[in-house]
Amino acid sequence: MTTFLKGEFLLILGFISVAIFKLGGDHVLKTNIASLQGIFATIALFFVVITAIFAVVRHSDALAIKLGDPYGTLILTLSVISLEVVMISSVMLTGESNPVLARDTMLAVVMTVLNGLVGITLLIGGLRYHTQKYNVEGLKSYLVAIVPLSLLCLVLPNFTSSDNVGSMSSAMTWTLVLASIVLYGVFLFIQTRSHTHFFLDEENLDDHDHHGPLGSTFFHVFLLIGYLLIVILLAKSLAIPIDSTINEFKAPQALGGLVVALLILAPEAVGALKAALNNQLQRAMNLYFGSVLATIALTVPAVLLISSIIAEPLHLGLEPAEMVLLCATLLMSSISFSSGRTNSLNGVTHLILFVAYIILIFE
Repeated sequence: MTTFLKGEFLLILGFISVAIFKLGGDHVLKTNIASLQGIFATIALFFVVITAIFAVVRHSDALAIKLGDPYGTLILTLSVISLEVVMISSVMLTGESNPVLARDTMLAVVMTVLNGLVGITLLIGGLRYHTQKYNVEGLKSYLVAIVPLSLLCLVLPNFTSSDNVGSMSSAMTWTLVLASIVLYGVFLFIQTRSHTHFFLDEENLDDHDHHGPLGSTFFHVFLLIGYLLIVILLAKSLAIPIDSTINEFKAPQALGGLVVALLILAPEAVGALKAALNNQLQRAMNLYFGSVLATIALTVPAVLLISSIIAEPLHLGLEPAEMVLLCATLLMSSISFSSGRTNSLNGVTHLILFVAYIILIFE
């Protein structure tokens, strides 16, 4: 018990924080966020949520080591994306109606991962190893699912909307839900059953980097769920300062999606960068591409369901300039990961697209 308390005191701190914010902290954030008390509460809230997110990834990574790939990276990916769905849902249920929040967050994840994180990873890996290898069949399998889902969910709604605010018909809504679930289900079968070897790094099967002894599978599952609960219970509280800050500074609404994406993706990015620095590019790309696919395939059904339950309008179609950036990103990803090898040039190109996305947010 003493060892547990020393190693996992953040779990106890997290549940204490949940109690504090539910018993009065949320009221301070809503009514007096600009005061010293409100600023302190916001900083403390961000600290607890970010440390809990890192703890989720730490225990997911431990399970990844115990179970091996591809199950390990799948657990990590699904843990991170479940956090994202919770964050989006919480912001949807907090503050003023924002029908484009889910769309902006999904685009932010796609741009941040496929351009920002992939770009940095390929650049750093290229500078260190000159050329890095990966399993081309695995990356193509991700893209085969990512490309149609991205275009169906983020572009097609612009041309099938049933009214002038971008709402979709019931038939189109169910088409997107079924397409997301079916395509992701088939992909998971390919990844975990029929073509597992597509997603393995044959040269580094036993090179997972971890620190210290691992606990039992039950131990890590129990703590993973515990930290997930902390983030889920604090997500609505965290949505208050995000929403208030964007409104106060009259910042672009798309910035909210980027903030949520960066918070959720931060720990996963650390894990992927460590893998790339160890010349395990396949593992890094499994994390990145798995996040993008799961983001679209799981977020779209979730937000469509929430939207219908709370009767809040939802607009999934991107703006014209954003559609161009999305298509350029998908095309560039298909080119970068078509040969089985990457270098620094690929990384720089993806980073340029990410910079263009950041500039577009503030245009």
